[in-house]
Amino acid sequence: MVVAISPASADDSANITPALKCADLTGWTMPGSTASVTRAEVVPEAPPGTVQPSPPAPATISVALPPNCRADGVIDQRVGVEGKSYAIGFAVALPDRWNGRFLFQGGGGLNGSIRPPLGYQAAGEVPALARGFAVVSTDSGHQGAVFDASFLKDQEAALNFATASVGKVTDAAKAIVAHYYGQPAKRSYFTGCSTGGREGMLASARYPEQFDGIVAGAPAMRTGNSNIGLAWANAAFSQIAPKDASGKPEPARTFSADERKLITNAILYACDAKDGVKDGLIFDAKACQFDPAVLTCDGNKTEACLAPPQVDALRKAFAGPKNSRGTSVYPPFPWDSGVAAEGVAIPGILTTGARSPVGPPVWESINVDQLEDRVNASGLERLTNTAYWTNLSSYFGHGGKLLFYHGVSDPWFSAEDTVNYYERMAADSGGMETVRETSSRAFLVPGMGHCSSGATLDRFDLLSAVVNWVEDGKAPDAVVATGPAFPGRSRPLCAYPQHAQYKGQGDPESAASFECK
Repeated sequence: MVVAISPASADDSANITPALKCADLTGWTMPGSTASVTRAEVVPEAPPGTVQPSPPAPATISVALPPNCRADGVIDQRVGVEGKSYAIGFAVALPDRWNGRFLFQGGGGLNGSIRPPLGYQAAGEVPALARGFAVVSTDSGHQGAVFDASFLKDQEAALNFATASVGKVTDAAKAIVAHYYGQPAKRSYFTGCSTGGREGMLASARYPEQFDGIVAGAPAMRTGNSNIGLAWANAAFSQIAPKDASGKPEPARTFSADERKLITNAILYACDAKDGVKDGLIFDAKACQFDPAVLTCDGNKTEACLAPPQVDALRKAFAGPKNSRGTSVYPPFPWDSGVAAEGVAIPGILTTGARSPVGPPVWESINVDQLEDRVNASGLERLTNTAYWTNLSSYFGHGGKLLFYHGVSDPWFSAEDTVNYYERMAADSGGMETVRETSSRAFLVPGMGHCSSGATLDRFDLLSAVVNWVEDGKAPDAVVATGPAFPGRSRPLCAYPQHAQYKGQGDPESAASFECK
């Protein structure tokens, strides 16, 4: 039976009040550290719909946010390369009525700014702050636009982004929480997606004693390899794409809007009903055996078919790159309902022509071996790559829980890469059965792009799920997902390798009519 997890079931009443006035935090310095609070101000209650978090996220927070003290601070202020000022900036939201829990909110992109500390990732409709958590967010050690990589010239800034800032900010934020409330946090959690998902994995691997529960979404754990995957697909599209006035291929125009719809419909025709109901979402991804050859024109090109070169490009792009030894360099991108998503913050891989967030050049040809060598030689890649650290015995040993989630239509990071890590980690940490039973579970979200959005069900509460597992011993077999794209619809997201399957009776719009198989 699938049971919805409500925030109330995971949170005790938030009854702990501050031991200090908010203003008293200004100027406070952490003993034995360079961490200090530069400003502390009272933030009044925010009515529903008035606070907008940073994308990718809901447009607005739909519930009231409680009055809180926001403490902004810095760690390790200094002057670095080229005379530029550096520091790890952070902000802690301290609610007037605290539930005794601490949450680290992961970042995104290359960070570079302090996002509002709300704790909204994978929290359904009720972010952590609204539940009474103390929440911290950070810029990870530099200021700049979300994909501005100029800070990498500075050694300490690069190290802070790669690994160190998570530990430093956790120590400082926990100290502020304990000082403000007169007692330390009883439990500590981490939620994040993309770079925040990588930081969550980093927290379990490098700082295993600091956290009790972690939710890692669509982790940007192998950005060098994922960019090879995108370059590979981009080259496949570019080789047959229309050209602009200068003769440069435009891979985003390889398939017209009508052709992208044709491809999406063909994927759904082949795979949608495998989970027992045709609803525009593919839950039984393992049973999806789509072959784009079914769209090949039998004669002249029409709107109802694809030319043979288009079919070949499609098959090649989604298969993923291999090096000259035949070894996969990055996994395939799954065939899913959102591969041609439009009108969202992060469009589908077909709509963009496989362009990454940093806009790789148009690849008319690609040498996988050379690109792989370049990635393997990158010091930053070795530092930020959490995918090869699978020994989580210390984290799991003290009862730590780790939940993953990933949109199957993610155009930047293949969900199969997260699944591959999860399976390797489980094998190295006691075996899949043991790990699923005691420590870690993964959830795939059909139709969802990178972290959220698309014609999908992208509202689900993994924060309550991990709290319930940590504090009550209730492992999440499934969490219920809803979303604005399908009003009135709910579905269970089942713990991998299970999937939601329609029971054959009952309201097909209700999660209660599905089971995990």
